Amino acid sequence: MGNISWIEALNRLQKGNENFVKNKLEGKKQNLFTREELVYEQNPYAVILGCSDSRVVPEFIFDTGLGELFVIRVAGNIANFSSIASIEYAITNLNVKLIIVLSHENCGAITAAIGDIDHKSNFKYLYNHIKPAIDFVGNKSVNEIAKKNAQLTRINLIKVSKTIASYIANKNLKIISAYYHLNSGKVDFDI
Repeated sequence: MGNISWIEALNRLQKGNENFVKNKLEGKKQNLFTREELVYEQNPYAVILGCSDSRVVPEFIFDTGLGELFVIRVAGNIANFSSIASIEYAITNLNVKLIIVLSHENCGAITAAIGDIDHKSNFKYLYNHIKPAIDFVGNKSVNEIAKKNAQLTRINLIKVSKTIASYIANKNLKIISAYYHLNSGKVDFDI
């Protein structure tokens, strides 16, 4: 699966999200046979850098099963050193050609970042990654900040990772930001 083009990977995600929205899930690849098949190797076709929010589960949102997605979750879907290293692993070792930076409606990390935060807590680390989106949007719309944060994270991945930048330059990789609507289940892709 990891050898498919980013366009085919995106098409699979879009189709899976359509299934999720219509509540016509295929429920594929979540069984004993699939687990046994994946014991010694994995071939995901997309990386999802998403938020840790319990309401945003990429495998469900995109109607996928075991071994299909390489999911990295951190509050606010930020690109920290660990998430960047994980993405680099996926593109260099698993041949993944599509990265989705997935933001979502009513993000708790964004809400906390625009509220009163304790700058002595570890949350300041997340805040420092989210602050550029807050500054750019200029208002306190959680959802607009969430969208901008995903777009800036996409750009930041290219700026801070020579590996990611190199794969994009060679047309072996595509990064797309996306936004998940909690109520409808629909994902808007910023292509």
